[in-house]
Amino acid sequence: MTTFNVNELVEKYPLIADLLALKDSAWFNPAIAPFEEAKNDVGLTEVDIKDAADRLKRFAPYLATVFEDAAKSKGIIESEIVDINNMKKALEDLYGINIKGRLMLKKDSHLPISGSIKARGGIYEVLHHAEDLALEAGLFKKDDDYSKLASPEFKEFFSRYKIAVGSTGNLGLSIGIMSAKLGFNVSVHMSADAREWKKQKLRAHGVNVVEYQNDYSVAVAQGREEAKKDPTCFFIDDENSKTLFLGYSVAGQRLKAQLDNMGIVVDKEHPLFVYLPCGVGGGPGGVAFGVKNEFKDNAHCFFAEPTHSPCMYLGVYTGLHEKISVQDLGIDNITAADGLAVGRASGFVGHAMARLVDGYYTLSDDEMYKLLYMLSEEEGVKLEPSALAGMKGPMYILKAEEYLKRMGMDDTTLANATHIVWATGGGMVPEAEMLKYLDKGSKL
Repeated sequence: MTTFNVNELVEKYPLIADLLALKDSAWFNPAIAPFEEAKNDVGLTEVDIKDAADRLKRFAPYLATVFEDAAKSKGIIESEIVDINNMKKALEDLYGINIKGRLMLKKDSHLPISGSIKARGGIYEVLHHAEDLALEAGLFKKDDDYSKLASPEFKEFFSRYKIAVGSTGNLGLSIGIMSAKLGFNVSVHMSADAREWKKQKLRAHGVNVVEYQNDYSVAVAQGREEAKKDPTCFFIDDENSKTLFLGYSVAGQRLKAQLDNMGIVVDKEHPLFVYLPCGVGGGPGGVAFGVKNEFKDNAHCFFAEPTHSPCMYLGVYTGLHEKISVQDLGIDNITAADGLAVGRASGFVGHAMARLVDGYYTLSDDEMYKLLYMLSEEEGVKLEPSALAGMKGPMYILKAEEYLKRMGMDDTTLANATHIVWATGGGMVPEAEMLKYLDKGSKL
């Protein structure tokens, strides 16, 4: 393990002092580059995103057949986007700031099948793997009706194979539920911070849940080791998977269609700001890539992290990426935002998106709980704590005079802006658990 001299790091990277003090902090990336230049860092293209979107369309008839909540959307895994005007006013009162422009909530928290942003990437990678296996075995062709995958014949076929993943919770839910439905033998390696109800839900679907008293990195490492020992076992690698990343990236074209249908313009005079809660980085990285692919330099993406788990902020800010963890600085990586409880960021995402993400910020668990309660009171929308990390984004951005000047934005431009808070999870939280969240938030 690499040993870092913390004092030397602070001297070289002054904002680390705020991270060490567990203070709310923001960093606006000076290396941001035009999309047409920086997209080459990713190693994926618009063609790859289209391929992922086409694959999801092929599987839509199957998903509509086997999942009741996906039948309503004809098998398309997508979430609505809504205005949150009451919350906007409440935020303005709380933070003493005028939020210029429109404030909206992207409800990936209520996606079909697994109720979180992970339904995009996690389910997509399982479907991709299933398709590869079935095509290779000659069981069907790409122009077949994919609803035939629901037959006992296919379930028996997939039961010969295993899938493994390490997760803090939501990715495990998505991969576990989807894999078990297809017939795979699936093991989810859950870190210590994973919620008990998520483990119980997985077991109810026939998933093998392996529990650890360690954090996310250990769960991932153990899942990877299990897969190495068994040639029939496919490991879904949340830290490095380009397939997961592409599943998330399809969100960009879907968002473009939604905004077009609502008559919302995105151009230089009408900028788009997107605030994405960030754990290891795959979900927010993939969504941000998809959003940038659609809106180019008129979209500005920001990653939000808990003060106790600022792994992507730390990795990109220092340029050390996956070579440094928050624990290397003595930060404990213990947070109520279970989906964001990651100490070491994805090296793939950190490098790929280093010139495409405008900035990073942190906020405390207490603030997430407070915002959770406010959103429930103001809009009747109930989310899990990690999903509220994006809600503080506009407060940082609208006060960042140097950043806004660098981006060429004035009051007129900002008045035409659209701010989207990307809600990552919460739609499947049991009522008793949600009441605990709300009770805690009401007291803050």
